[in-house]
Amino acid sequence: MRVVLQRVLEAAVSAEGQEVGRIGRGLVLLVGVSDEDDEETADRMTDKICRLRIFEDDQGKTNLSLGDVGGQVLVISQFTLYADCRKGNRPSFTDAGNPDHARRLYERMVHRFAEAVPGTAQGRFGAEMKVSLINDGPFTLSLDSDKLFR
Repeated sequence: MRVVLQRVLEAAVSAEGQEVGRIGRGLVLLVGVSDEDDEETADRMTDKICRLRIFEDDQGKTNLSLGDVGGQVLVISQFTLYADCRKGNRPSFTDAGNPDHARRLYERMVHRFAEAVPGTAQGRFGAEMKVSLINDGPFTLSLDSDKLFR
């Protein structure tokens, strides 16, 4: 599982011309799933993100978690995180997970975030989406379950 995490002041996502999710201060998560990922991977990634101390305290140190600042989460599916650009100029997406498998794990993450983080929002799985955000920092992390948990 790969997640690109962006700390934001606000963010919104629309699909088919309609807004489907909006948050204030918090995190935008672009989530890619591979066929090797399972429920444990999704749970561990969700827990890790909730505990990351990436918000500034009163001294300007990144010392606070999402819960500490009352932050929100916007979760967006992004199979292109598994793009393979080694050959030619057109990316291959064969490493991305089967859509049914990816949807199941994506929805599991959304559900777990919703339990832990009031104000969790999501994009529309598999849809063409437009994402707007005001990046805070900017502060962006790339998380890969192969490097974190395996």
